[in-house]
Amino acid sequence: MTLDRWIAAVFLVLCLVYGYTAFFTMDAGLPPFMKRNPIWPSTFPKILAGLGIICALIVLVTSKPTPIKTDEIDHRRLGEYKLGQAFGLIAMMVAYAFALRPIGFIGSTVLFLAVSGIVLGERRFHILIPVAIVAALFIWFLVQQVLGIFLRPWPWFM
Repeated sequence: MTLDRWIAAVFLVLCLVYGYTAFFTMDAGLPPFMKRNPIWPSTFPKILAGLGIICALIVLVTSKPTPIKTDEIDHRRLGEYKLGQAFGLIAMMVAYAFALRPIGFIGSTVLFLAVSGIVLGERRFHILIPVAIVAALFIWFLVQQVLGIFLRPWPWFM
């Protein structure tokens, strides 16, 4: 089985679990007055699960083995790729999620963007740091002021 079929099979299993959760467990705790609504909180997850299952099945049915080109990822040479950077970024994403409350949105976002840029190889700090600060402030402004969703911008002690 080719790599894209394996990925589609894993994606299919994830969508099936997500769909089971959306169809059977999310609606059990709805209050009685919401059961008459045409759109429930589980409507969008049901649509996403259905579309994901359809896409995974299309890939599983239609994919054919193709010869590997030199510029494509070869799963037989996976050790030659920069897996350390990829796992480092995943670890930083988890650390970012845990740092949001104690450090605040702006501080943790600036730190995440700057450190991830360094891990990916950016060495022009005079560009990296201001871009991270401007991006964090812009995202905070959009979420806080435009969307009206409260994000704690500063650390817990401020």
